[in-house]
Amino acid sequence: MAEHTSSNITIEAAPADVMAVIADFARYPDWTGEVKSAEVLATDEKGRAEQVRLVMDAGAIKDDQTLGYTWTGDHEVSWTLVKSQMLRSLDGSYTLRPAGPSATEVTYRLTVDVKIPMLGMIKRKAEKVIIDRALAGLKKRVEATGVEAGGASGTSGTGETGGTGGTGVEPGDK
Repeated sequence: MAEHTSSNITIEAAPADVMAVIADFARYPDWTGEVKSAEVLATDEKGRAEQVRLVMDAGAIKDDQTLGYTWTGDHEVSWTLVKSQMLRSLDGSYTLRPAGPSATEVTYRLTVDVKIPMLGMIKRKAEKVIIDRALAGLKKRVEATGVEAGGASGTSGTGETGGTGGTGVEPGDK
C-alpha cells in the first residue's frame, strides 16, 4: 500500500456546511488558487459529482486532470485519478467529524505519484504543502460563507472541494 500524507484542521461550522463547500466544484477557482476551472462531467443518483475535470495552473506546472469521486454518507468523500497529463496517480479524501456543537474536524489524506521521477521525501513534502493549502483555503471559505449566511453553523448555499482537495490538489506544489 502506498504511503499517504494527512493533516487535520478544525473549522467553525457544521459538517453539512463544510461538505457543501467541498462538493461545490464550480466555486473551486474562488478559493483554491491553482484550480482555474472545474467542470462536473458526471453525477450520481443524489446529484453529487462522480467525475470532475480540473484545469490547474500553478505557474510552471499546468495540468488538465479528471478525478473520480466516491461519497460515503454525508461525512466523507474520496477521489482517484482518471486521467492527467502530469500525474501517474492521485488518491485523496476528506473525512469530516463533528467537533462540538458548531465545529468540524476535517482530515485530508493524499497520495500523489507524478510521471517524472521524484524522491519520496520530496513527494511527501509536496503532498504536505498541497494539504495545508487546501485545508487553509477550505477553512477560510467555509467560515466566510457561514458568516455571510448568518453564522458559522448556518447552512451555506455555496461550497467547493478542497482542494485543495477541488480536489484540493494542486500539482504545481509538487
